[in-house]
Amino acid sequence: MHHVHHHDMKLYGGIKLFSGSASPELSQKIADYLKLPLSDREIIDFPNENIFVKLKGSVRGQDVYVIQSTSAPVHRNLMELLIMIQTLRLDSAARITAVVPYLCYGRSDKKDQPRVPITARLVADMLEVAGADRYMTLDPHAGQVQGFFSIPGDVLTVSHLLVKHIKENLRPHMQDPVVVSADLGFAKKGRNYAADLDTPIAFIEKRRHGNDAKAEALSIIGDVKGRDAIIVDDEVDTGGSIGQAVKLVKEMGARDVYLAFFHPILSKNGAERLAALPIKQIITTDSVPLSPEKMKALEGKITVLSVAELLGEVIRRAHEGRSVGEMFNE
Repeated sequence: MHHVHHHDMKLYGGIKLFSGSASPELSQKIADYLKLPLSDREIIDFPNENIFVKLKGSVRGQDVYVIQSTSAPVHRNLMELLIMIQTLRLDSAARITAVVPYLCYGRSDKKDQPRVPITARLVADMLEVAGADRYMTLDPHAGQVQGFFSIPGDVLTVSHLLVKHIKENLRPHMQDPVVVSADLGFAKKGRNYAADLDTPIAFIEKRRHGNDAKAEALSIIGDVKGRDAIIVDDEVDTGGSIGQAVKLVKEMGARDVYLAFFHPILSKNGAERLAALPIKQIITTDSVPLSPEKMKALEGKITVLSVAELLGEVIRRAHEGRSVGEMFNE
């Protein structure tokens, strides 16, 4: 019998959850949501920086999910994920899903100048070659990253988590709120925020000079004067652009400023930089782990919403062969 029907869910055994070392707290929360243990594995770093993985139990015939964010240290976390996937493949797992809350190299998604790589495509290829059958990720920087994978994936957005929190906890106390998209690249998603929160929208137009992470915020399209501003973006890295955005909306007469973004990368002194801004509150998620130092720097100013239930529920539905779209009335 040659044709194995992959939608026949009886092919797979039980769910086996594995965690890399990038986001242990999030992995544990996902496991708790599913009322399952995290499977035991050993990850050893040899003195020559080579990574070695050993599974403590068999995964033969099982439905395996590897949870690993590819945030800093990016290359270590990415290699660890690839090595774990290959280890599971070689132990005859029936199906392997890479659960990558934050996917690295998402910004390198096109050749926008001569002689440059499309690294997001390379990362997709590497996950497939390692042996992943499926993948799951949250809010990639560019939607077309989905087209770089030949394997099926669940590409989820966490915006509804942020919207729900803002609606229930912040919106009632706001004065004439306006959603501000941190740049034109985020305009479409920003518009969805504004629709969900029932507010007008404004856009910050910024021009980049050169290849470094520094950008120049120039002008604002729309009205923020006398309004509470909710600046939305997908990820915040060094905090430079978002700092300029805050400064600009303040100069344009905004009242209180709130920040909402999916992935808190906060490289270098990003956390300290955000802490120094004249903002009321930051709403983000645990797609990327925030160190105790960063949390301390942002104490009282940050709310971290967990993506564990979302990912846990999608894992459960994927395993049972049920629709994920139903969760969002789609």
